[in-house]
Order: sequence, then structure tokens, then C-alpha cells
Amino acid sequence: MILLAVNWSALFANIGQFILAFSILVVLHEMGHFLPAKWFGCRVDKFYLFFNPWFSLWKTKKGETEYGLGWVPLGGYVKIAGMIDESMDKEQLKLPAQPYEFRAKPAWQRLIIMLGGVTVNFILALVLFAMILFVWGEERLPVANMKYGLITDSLALKAGLRDGDKITAINGKPVQYFEDISKGVVFNEKVTLSLNRNGVDTSLTLPSGFLSDLTKRQLATFVYPRVPTVVSDDPEAKYVSGKLEKGDQIVAVNGKPVFFFDEFSKAKKEMKNQNITLKVLRNGKDTVTVVTKANENAQVGIITQSPYDILGSEKKDYTFFSAIPAGIDYGIDRLGDYITGIRLLFTSKEHKVKDNLGSLISIGKTFGGTWDWQRFWTMTALFSIILAFM
Repeated sequence: MILLAVNWSALFANIGQFILAFSILVVLHEMGHFLPAKWFGCRVDKFYLFFNPWFSLWKTKKGETEYGLGWVPLGGYVKIAGMIDESMDKEQLKLPAQPYEFRAKPAWQRLIIMLGGVTVNFILALVLFAMILFVWGEERLPVANMKYGLITDSLALKAGLRDGDKITAINGKPVQYFEDISKGVVFNEKVTLSLNRNGVDTSLTLPSGFLSDLTKRQLATFVYPRVPTVVSDDPEAKYVSGKLEKGDQIVAVNGKPVFFFDEFSKAKKEMKNQNITLKVLRNGKDTVTVVTKANENAQVGIITQSPYDILGSEKKDYTFFSAIPAGIDYGIDRLGDYITGIRLLFTSKEHKVKDNLGSLISIGKTFGGTWDWQRFWTMTALFSIILAFM
């Protein structure tokens, strides 16, 4: 029964994206060691994607180098003569140094070979961020447009936030975009939020333990833009009577008013495999009744419009040449965030190492369960920044 409950499509999407991203990063990282080693006349015995204890899934030899695919997907390596690497082969060091060995090269060449991997990872991240900005641009949601405030999850509710709250500043610094909220909270040790609640300005200091609980979520946020439930599509809806149309706004479930999406979700939560009567506002004026059947997860088979579409986001497009400096700036900012996070692990009681070390499963979940190329390249670039600093 447990196996049947697994979302296999999401699982395979996460696994596939993780393996592809990890493979790209490992190959290019090791290439950063391989190329300068060859340029400086070092003999490179092996170049492997993934580790290969006892046997390899595939291998071939070209010239003096064996290229192969291992079966343990925890990294990769290049075996350079005269250098202790991931293979931990120390036997070669018992013999006199040869001209083609790493240890026989000048210090500056050895340094370039050793730093080649992290250099490639950092440059790769900047290139990917520039590519992302060029292809997809940058979309952000201004806080000023969030007229309905925020939806708060259980952690935020426990901390004292309420649905409909508007966060206007974090530690006295005004918040301009929704995307700045999580960053402003996570990369601090103590956080005081300036709020507008029901038209009244107030403040809230997040309690001790909040940031620790938040970091355990591995990149999850704690608030979301609050919006009405507006239909975008109905690919899996099972209608009993009537039919939803694009742009319909759901305003009641079985006679219970539900103006916001969070209210709609709560109202149908216990209606698994039941007929649900939806009252919708069509064309902003006509009231229409539609009856649809919910599935075993209380889903009614519709896709709703995103908060960015409903509230109005800011979209900035980049030319090829403008994307390059913007991508570099973005990558440097992300590196700064990562360094700040590392510092907080050693200086803050709220940020603990055990809470920030995710398993392969939790890391894989960051890809979102669907194959989205923008998210894929963004996560690949972020992981590349992390590998460059580790």
C-alpha cells in the first residue's frame, strides 16, 4: 500500500533531474582538473564520472587515460600521476618523482590544477545565471501589489503570523519584493517583522527556534501570496453538472463562502470522492453553479492562476549582452548568501549544521517533482556555487 501511494512521476522527475545536474557538475568540475593537468604535461591515468569500486559500468582507454562511468553516484575523479586524489592510491608516491607527475611540477602549476575544479564550478554558475536571465528573464512580485496579504503555514501561525498579514519590513529594512522575504528571514539570527494587520501597523519578533525549524525544510518558505481562486484550466475535472471556464472565480464550496485559495483548499479538504458544488463568479458579474466530483485526494482537477498573474508581477527581459553582467552579479550575490549561511552555522544558535545538511532525497525534492527547465538550470547553478565554495 505504501508503494502505491508514491507519486512515481514526481519521484522519477526528481531523480532524473538530480542525476543529470550532478553529472554535469561532476564532469565539468573534474574537467577543471583534467585540462590544466594535461596542459602542464601531467599524465592523467583515469577520468571517471561516479566512483567505481571493484568494477565500472563502462570504460574505454584513449591514449594514456582511461575514461569510465562508475556505479556509485557520489562524485567523480581524475587520477593524476603523482597526486593523492579520491582514489587514495599512495603506492605511486613511494617511487622517485617522474617529470610527468603532479608532484614534480612547479608550485604555481600545482595550484592551478588543484583550483581548476572550483574555478570551473564558479564560472559555470555565472554562465548559467546569465543564460537563465537571457532565456526567461527575471520575474518578481512587488509587495505593493499583494493587496490580500499572505497565506501563512503552520510554522508561521505558531510564530504569531496570521493569514492576510502584510510584511512591510524585516529588521527595519523595507521589503520591496515577495522573493526577498524568505532571504531576509533565513540569513539573520534574530528577526523582527514589521507588519500591517487589518490596516494597523504592528511588529512581531520571531520566537526562538523558528529559524531552526525553517532551515530543516530545505529551501521551503513559510508564507505565500494570498489570492482569490481563479480557474486557469480544468484538464482533469469530472463534471456532474455545468462546466468551469477560464477566468471563473470560485466564491463558495457547498454553500460556504471561500474568497481566497487557502479557504477553498480547506473547504474541500475532507470531501474525498464526493460531489462538490462550486459557486463561481463569471465575467466578474454572473454567478454560476458547477458540480464536480473530487478524487481520493480531494482534488477537483483544476489548475488555478498563479499569484504572479492575478496580482501583477514585474518582468524584466535581458538581451544577450545585458544578461552577462546581470548573471555575474546574481551569481556573486548567491555566493554571498551561501557564505553568510556558512558563517551563521558557526555563530548562531538558530542555525545548526544538522538542520542544514540535507539527504540526497531532500536535495532531489528541490527540483519540484516536475521537469521544468528553468528550475533545473537554476538549481544546477545554485549547486555549482555550493560546490565551488565547498
